[in-house]
Amino acid sequence: MMPESKPYQPLLLRLLHGVNAAIALGAIITAFWVYNTYDGRFGKVPLPQIPDIIGIHGTFGKLLILGIVPGFALYSFHRGQKRLIQPDSLGKLTQFGKPIWWYTLHRIVNTLMLVAMSFSIASGSMVKEEWLPAGELTKVWYYLHASGWIVLVLCLAMHLLMSAKVGGLPLILSMFDFKNHKSS
Repeated sequence: MMPESKPYQPLLLRLLHGVNAAIALGAIITAFWVYNTYDGRFGKVPLPQIPDIIGIHGTFGKLLILGIVPGFALYSFHRGQKRLIQPDSLGKLTQFGKPIWWYTLHRIVNTLMLVAMSFSIASGSMVKEEWLPAGELTKVWYYLHASGWIVLVLCLAMHLLMSAKVGGLPLILSMFDFKNHKSS
Protein backbone atom coordinates (compact mmCIF):
# COMPACT_ATOMS: atom_id res chain seq x y z
CA MET A 1 0.00 0.00 0.00
CA MET A 2 1.42 3.39 -1.01
CA PRO A 3 1.50 6.23 1.50
CA GLU A 4 -0.65 9.28 0.78
CA SER A 5 1.22 12.03 -1.00
CA LYS A 6 1.44 15.39 0.71
CA PRO A 7 2.00 18.72 -0.95
CA TYR A 8 5.55 19.94 -0.45
CA GLN A 9 6.63 23.57 -0.38
CA PRO A 10 10.34 24.43 -0.60
CA LEU A 11 11.87 25.68 2.65
CA LEU A 12 12.92 29.04 1.17
CA LEU A 13 9.36 29.63 -0.07
CA ARG A 14 7.91 28.77 3.33
CA LEU A 15 10.36 31.06 5.14
CA LEU A 16 9.99 34.03 2.78
CA HIS A 17 6.24 33.56 2.50
CA GLY A 18 5.82 33.24 6.27
CA VAL A 19 7.86 36.33 7.17
CA ASN A 20 6.28 38.32 4.35
CA ALA A 21 2.79 37.22 5.40
CA ALA A 22 3.36 38.06 9.08
CA ILE A 23 4.67 41.54 8.34
CA ALA A 24 2.04 42.16 5.65
CA LEU A 25 -0.73 41.13 8.05
CA GLY A 26 0.67 43.57 10.60
CA ALA A 27 0.66 46.27 7.92
CA ILE A 28 -2.92 45.42 6.89
CA ILE A 29 -4.19 45.47 10.48
CA THR A 30 -2.43 48.72 11.34
CA ALA A 31 -3.61 50.23 8.04
CA PHE A 32 -7.20 49.58 9.09
CA TRP A 33 -6.41 51.03 12.52
CA VAL A 34 -5.02 54.19 10.89
CA TYR A 35 -8.10 54.46 8.68
CA ASN A 36 -10.39 53.86 11.65
CA THR A 37 -8.58 56.48 13.78
CA TYR A 38 -8.22 59.30 11.25
CA ASP A 39 -10.65 58.70 8.40
CA GLY A 40 -13.60 56.39 8.99
CA ARG A 41 -15.69 57.77 6.11
CA PHE A 42 -17.08 54.35 5.30
CA GLY A 43 -17.62 53.25 8.87
CA LYS A 44 -15.68 52.78 12.07
CA VAL A 45 -15.12 50.06 14.62
CA PRO A 46 -14.67 50.87 18.32
CA LEU A 47 -10.91 50.33 18.63
CA PRO A 48 -8.71 51.79 21.35
CA GLN A 49 -6.61 54.81 20.42
CA ILE A 50 -2.94 54.03 19.83
CA PRO A 51 -0.93 57.26 19.96
CA ASP A 52 1.58 56.45 17.20
CA ILE A 53 -0.49 54.09 15.05
CA ILE A 54 0.72 55.84 11.87
CA GLY A 55 4.34 55.29 12.91
CA ILE A 56 3.66 51.64 13.76
CA HIS A 57 2.01 51.15 10.36
CA GLY A 58 4.95 52.87 8.67
CA THR A 59 7.37 50.56 10.47
CA PHE A 60 5.67 47.53 8.92
CA GLY A 61 5.92 49.23 5.53
CA LYS A 62 9.62 49.92 6.01
CA LEU A 63 10.23 46.30 7.02
CA LEU A 64 8.55 45.21 3.80
CA ILE A 65 10.52 47.70 1.67
CA LEU A 66 13.88 46.80 3.23
CA GLY A 67 14.12 43.32 1.87
CA ILE A 68 11.16 41.15 2.68
CA VAL A 69 9.07 41.99 -0.37
CA PRO A 70 12.06 42.37 -2.71
CA GLY A 71 13.44 39.01 -1.53
CA PHE A 72 10.07 37.32 -1.84
CA ALA A 73 9.50 38.89 -5.27
CA LEU A 74 12.93 37.73 -6.46
CA TYR A 75 12.13 34.22 -5.28
CA SER A 76 8.65 34.35 -6.80
CA PHE A 77 9.79 35.56 -10.21
CA HIS A 78 12.62 33.03 -10.41
CA ARG A 79 12.34 29.80 -8.41
CA GLY A 80 8.62 30.23 -7.75
CA GLN A 81 7.72 31.39 -11.25
CA LYS A 82 5.46 28.39 -11.86
CA ARG A 83 3.18 29.69 -9.08
CA LEU A 84 2.61 32.96 -10.98
CA ILE A 85 0.80 33.90 -14.17
CA GLN A 86 2.05 31.97 -17.22
CA PRO A 87 2.20 32.94 -20.91
CA ASP A 88 -0.69 30.59 -21.66
CA SER A 89 -2.82 31.64 -18.66
CA LEU A 90 -5.47 33.51 -20.64
CA GLY A 91 -6.03 30.49 -22.87
CA LYS A 92 -6.42 28.22 -19.85
CA LEU A 93 -9.08 30.51 -18.40
CA THR A 94 -11.39 29.33 -21.19
CA GLN A 95 -11.51 25.89 -19.54
CA PHE A 96 -13.98 27.11 -16.92
CA GLY A 97 -14.55 24.83 -13.95
CA LYS A 98 -11.77 22.38 -14.84
CA PRO A 99 -8.83 21.94 -12.44
CA ILE A 100 -6.49 23.89 -14.75
CA TRP A 101 -8.89 26.85 -14.62
CA TRP A 102 -8.63 26.90 -10.81
CA TYR A 103 -4.82 26.56 -10.87
CA THR A 104 -4.57 29.34 -13.43
CA LEU A 105 -6.84 31.60 -11.40
CA HIS A 106 -4.69 30.89 -8.32
CA ARG A 107 -1.54 31.85 -10.26
CA ILE A 108 -3.17 35.08 -11.45
CA VAL A 109 -4.21 35.94 -7.88
CA ASN A 110 -0.67 35.22 -6.63
CA THR A 111 0.70 37.61 -9.26
CA LEU A 112 -1.89 40.29 -8.50
CA MET A 113 -1.05 40.01 -4.83
CA LEU A 114 2.64 40.75 -5.51
CA VAL A 115 1.65 43.71 -7.70
CA ALA A 116 -0.84 45.02 -5.10
CA MET A 117 1.73 44.74 -2.33
CA SER A 118 4.34 46.56 -4.41
CA PHE A 119 1.80 49.26 -5.28
CA SER A 120 0.78 49.65 -1.64
CA ILE A 121 4.40 49.97 -0.52
CA ALA A 122 5.29 52.46 -3.27
CA SER A 123 2.23 54.65 -2.74
CA GLY A 124 2.59 54.43 1.05
CA SER A 125 6.12 55.77 0.84
CA MET A 126 4.64 58.94 -0.70
CA VAL A 127 2.05 59.50 2.07
CA LYS A 128 3.15 62.04 4.69
CA GLU A 129 2.54 61.13 8.34
CA GLU A 130 1.16 64.62 9.04
CA TRP A 131 -1.69 64.46 6.54
CA LEU A 132 -4.20 62.30 8.39
CA PRO A 133 -3.84 63.84 11.87
CA ALA A 134 -4.28 67.25 10.18
CA GLY A 135 -7.50 66.03 8.52
CA GLU A 136 -6.00 66.12 5.01
CA LEU A 137 -7.91 63.12 3.68
CA THR A 138 -8.10 64.10 0.01
CA LYS A 139 -4.45 63.75 -1.00
CA VAL A 140 -3.95 61.67 -4.15
CA TRP A 141 -1.23 59.53 -2.56
CA TYR A 142 -3.50 58.71 0.37
CA TYR A 143 -6.27 57.63 -2.02
CA LEU A 144 -3.83 55.52 -4.02
CA HIS A 145 -2.41 53.93 -0.89
CA ALA A 146 -5.88 53.19 0.53
CA SER A 147 -6.93 51.74 -2.84
CA GLY A 148 -3.84 49.55 -2.87
CA TRP A 149 -4.74 48.35 0.63
CA ILE A 150 -8.26 47.42 -0.49
CA VAL A 151 -6.93 45.51 -3.52
CA LEU A 152 -4.35 43.79 -1.32
CA VAL A 153 -6.99 42.67 1.18
CA LEU A 154 -9.19 41.36 -1.66
CA CYS A 155 -6.19 39.54 -3.17
CA LEU A 156 -5.35 38.03 0.22
CA ALA A 157 -8.90 36.71 0.57
CA MET A 158 -8.78 35.30 -2.97
CA HIS A 159 -5.31 33.82 -2.33
CA LEU A 160 -6.59 31.96 0.72
CA LEU A 161 -9.74 30.81 -1.10
CA MET A 162 -7.77 29.65 -4.14
CA SER A 163 -5.25 27.83 -1.92
CA ALA A 164 -8.13 26.04 -0.22
CA LYS A 165 -9.73 25.22 -3.59
CA VAL A 166 -6.67 23.94 -5.44
CA GLY A 167 -4.96 22.12 -2.59
CA GLY A 168 -7.32 22.11 0.34
CA LEU A 169 -6.16 21.87 3.90
CA PRO A 170 -3.08 19.74 3.00
CA LEU A 171 -1.71 22.56 0.79
CA ILE A 172 -2.34 25.21 3.46
CA LEU A 173 -0.78 23.04 6.18
CA SER A 174 2.24 22.30 3.96
CA MET A 175 3.27 25.95 4.37
CA PHE A 176 3.69 25.29 8.11
CA ASP A 177 5.33 21.87 7.86
CA PHE A 178 8.97 22.21 8.86
CA LYS A 179 9.74 18.49 9.19
CA ASN A 180 12.40 16.99 6.96
CA HIS A 181 10.88 15.55 3.81
CA LYS A 182 12.66 12.46 2.60
CA SER A 183 11.80 10.80 -0.64
CA SER A 184 11.65 7.07 -0.36
